[in-house]
Amino acid sequence: MTTVASPLVWAAFVVVVLGLLALDLGVFHRKAHEVRVREAALWSAVWIFLSLAFGAVIWKAYGRQIGLEFLTGYLIEWSLSVDNVFVWLVLFTTFSVPRQYQHRVLFWGVLGAVVLRGIFVAVGAAALARFEWMLYVFGAMLVFTGAKLFWKSEDEPHIERSRWFRAFARAVPSTREYRGQALAVRENHRLLATPLFFVLVAVELTDVMFAVDSVPAIFAVTRDPFVVWSSNVCAILGLRSMYFVLERAVGRLQYLRYGLGAVLVFVGLKMLAAHYFHIPTLVSLAVVSGLIAGSALLSLWASRREEARKVREGGFPADGL
Repeated sequence: MTTVASPLVWAAFVVVVLGLLALDLGVFHRKAHEVRVREAALWSAVWIFLSLAFGAVIWKAYGRQIGLEFLTGYLIEWSLSVDNVFVWLVLFTTFSVPRQYQHRVLFWGVLGAVVLRGIFVAVGAAALARFEWMLYVFGAMLVFTGAKLFWKSEDEPHIERSRWFRAFARAVPSTREYRGQALAVRENHRLLATPLFFVLVAVELTDVMFAVDSVPAIFAVTRDPFVVWSSNVCAILGLRSMYFVLERAVGRLQYLRYGLGAVLVFVGLKMLAAHYFHIPTLVSLAVVSGLIAGSALLSLWASRREEARKVREGGFPADGL
């Protein structure tokens, strides 16, 4: 697997990421509290700025093409990660997770996702290097998954309802109630998992499901393992803050899934056609950003029209009582 980054660059990136995560949990979010929208929006801006700044460093160090590949990969991963937000909301609601503990679960979930994505990238890069025909497998899988988003029901996958998850929960000794933000406690010389631990397991499992789509999607843009993994990591790091920003707006983003489906179909077709004609990275960046922005704006426009219709029919604003 060839990569533009030296082992020293890989190591430096890992150290910086671990340092940022330690600073996040050990200093800024050391005490469990409910994350407000304003705080989440500020942190989202911070993570986006750091990601774009890293992209600028990549651009400066390795040239325009690699820089565009990183930026496109980051945008693809960031947009496809929106589905995680919907599923997290379902999980937190199902398990009745107190709002002040949700950030802690997502922190450890993101840390696990960073490791799991590294494994996915390594396996994917090795498979493409050894078996070129895997490019068509990835492409077909993305087209199929993207197309499904256009006709699948609104129901999100319920990991917690699956038989194997319930069997796992029965097999692991646990408490019946939350014990603050602890994932496990020791009682009567026994180590017991708390419900928060099972929420974390469900979060990690959903990330594995979505990584099957998002990691191959970035391979449609670049084959460089460092660019693929670093763009994944940068997008994942800001995902927690994005959750607290979007959780109250999920009902307004009704057409976003169609934009995500179109992105998957586009990158899948790009993979399938890679040996016949080349789509410039700048064009891919424009298409992906246009699809996501367009579906989000259309969702907001439709939501406002619906609210205006209800106001006209009711004769007064919804919050006017």
